[in-house]
Amino acid sequence: MSNKTDTSYDIVVFGATSFVGQILTTYLFETYGVGKDVRWAIAGRSESKLNTLKASLGKGAGELPMIVADASDEESLKAMCDQARVVISTVGPYALYGEPLVKTCAETGTDYCDLTGEVQWIRKMVETYEDKAKASGARIVHCCGFDSIPSDMGVWFLQEQAEATFGTPCQDVRMRVKVAKGEFSGGTVASMMNVAKEAAADPKLRKELANPFSICPPEHRSKTRQPSLKGAEFDRDFGVWLAPFVMGAINTRIVHRSNALQNARYGKEFTYDEAMMTGRGVKGRLAAYAITGALGGFFTASAFKPSRWIVEKFVPKPGEGPSPEAQKNGFYDLRFVGKTADGKTIKTKVTGDRDPGYGSTGKMLGEAGMSLAFDVEGEKQGGFWTPSSLLDGKLFDRLTSKAGLTFELLETS
Repeated sequence: MSNKTDTSYDIVVFGATSFVGQILTTYLFETYGVGKDVRWAIAGRSESKLNTLKASLGKGAGELPMIVADASDEESLKAMCDQARVVISTVGPYALYGEPLVKTCAETGTDYCDLTGEVQWIRKMVETYEDKAKASGARIVHCCGFDSIPSDMGVWFLQEQAEATFGTPCQDVRMRVKVAKGEFSGGTVASMMNVAKEAAADPKLRKELANPFSICPPEHRSKTRQPSLKGAEFDRDFGVWLAPFVMGAINTRIVHRSNALQNARYGKEFTYDEAMMTGRGVKGRLAAYAITGALGGFFTASAFKPSRWIVEKFVPKPGEGPSPEAQKNGFYDLRFVGKTADGKTIKTKVTGDRDPGYGSTGKMLGEAGMSLAFDVEGEKQGGFWTPSSLLDGKLFDRLTSKAGLTFELLETS
């Protein structure tokens, strides 16, 4: 349970009228209703847009409470946090708009989760507000969408299976995206472009973004060189060609932070990386090179003003996204292979039943908020956590029973 007990609401959805916010609100309304066991409210800066959202939900939504609050107005954010045990935020790019709410939650002891994938911002938040969060009891959990719950909970599940089967965790784990059908969200693209822009202007930031332990506590480091796929490569474990996975840069950092926060449960010299499968033979190889080139082109063009406007013309804007039908038709299939220090191997699989960036992210974020509100043991102190290190098996149960994810043990050897 949250440390706060005398509040009006268990959960407040901040940024409810954003594209993902609307998906999240619809999910919570359809799953938990209004005026039942879960006390929740929607929040945003426009009362008229909040009313429009309520009207779109249909019968029974008239009683859904609303809070008017602005990401840049700390007084309104404090008034919102004073009413909430947990705030779920969809207001990004977080590096531009997210700090005042994290600051307010840390000061007021309000638990918080979001769907950021901006590693440089997470590091800044941890460095700036962790002491305040520990003092107030606020549990803050970033990356509760497609980045990074399937990766973070996927490694957690694999290690649970390895410990049960072999009596020891896997020292090396690799995640491979077998297939993912869906579109990038406009918010995700805007965040990625902002990172590219900041990194182009700051050599120190470029160095930080290359550090796999950048958001781990300073004492948690590994002497073992971390794998990092920079271009097309053949994967002998799966017998396919690989290309870099754009979300790998944040997911690997979250997995390493999870290991650190669990007292190096996966091992001091644990290694982890992610990549996309592009297929077998010549076709797979060509696809791997094509994806590598496209990613490099995107980040290079996003980094500089003359070319950035061209990219902006062709990518979705924040607030834009696929139709509900396209969201339902999306899915993803991730494969994990782990190896113990003595050479034993385990393979697992994680799937989601909606497109990654929208439909599935909305459900995962909602259940992360629910888990934060109702499942966290009281002894889990305030501070900056990851999904698996704070919510572990309780979140796993929610993801599999409500959010459309499956976790499967494929083979051991």
